[in-house]
Amino acid sequence: MNKKIGFIGTGNMGQAMLKGIISSKIVPCENILVSDKDEVKLKEISAKFNIVGKTSNKFVAENSDILILSIKPNIYNIVIEEIKDIIKEETIVITLAPNLSLENISKMFSRELKIVRSMPNTPAFVGAGMSAVVPNLNITKDDLNYVLEIFNSFGKVEIVDEKIMSTVVAVSGSSPAYIFMLIEAMADAAVSGGMTRTAAYKFAAQSVLGSAKMVLETGLHPGILKDMVCSPGGTTIDAVMELEKSGFRNSIIQGMKACENKAKNM
Repeated sequence: MNKKIGFIGTGNMGQAMLKGIISSKIVPCENILVSDKDEVKLKEISAKFNIVGKTSNKFVAENSDILILSIKPNIYNIVIEEIKDIIKEETIVITLAPNLSLENISKMFSRELKIVRSMPNTPAFVGAGMSAVVPNLNITKDDLNYVLEIFNSFGKVEIVDEKIMSTVVAVSGSSPAYIFMLIEAMADAAVSGGMTRTAAYKFAAQSVLGSAKMVLETGLHPGILKDMVCSPGGTTIDAVMELEKSGFRNSIIQGMKACENKAKNM
């Protein structure tokens, strides 16, 4: 890709995306620009990734073909007010704010621009992210291909209807936290059974990873895969019954619905 990619903001999500983009080598490091008001952090990020770092948001906005706003949702209006008059019409602007619609963003810029609303997640840091994107009507087919190339560089990406973006937040954006809790709980139980903490995390994490790969690569329904592990009168079905008694699946559903509702009402 012969484009300059700019990041305004260098938070956890921005760094996860940066690592994926750089690891995949879709653009050379010299074609990546970042800005952050925190000079110490900026210096660390620039050195870590061997990229150009500036304290000026305007510099990055003006010199990027694809601009990623990797900032907190509550300062979008402040940053956009600062850069809105210097962004070129052909620049593709990608937002990461879960609660800001394409319409909201367009109003902040006060003019027509190429805008893509997105929701990636932190597993992008290890090349296993899951992202959703929603392009506005100004995005061309070529523009969209550039965007998909970026998101595919650190995992998988799907184009979705904007009305389900709150659901995306719950099922992928926030869900790594739920999975980390699951792994931690599994490890705690293993430690109580005599396993070392290091081994427990490895066994639990690898089991989650392998189970996820089975869903993705076999194409079988998760219920069928679960049934394959549950031998009649065996240990696994007893564990499943105990989990159901404790409301295992319902607690996940209710947690995700709370996350979805919060995303809708932010």
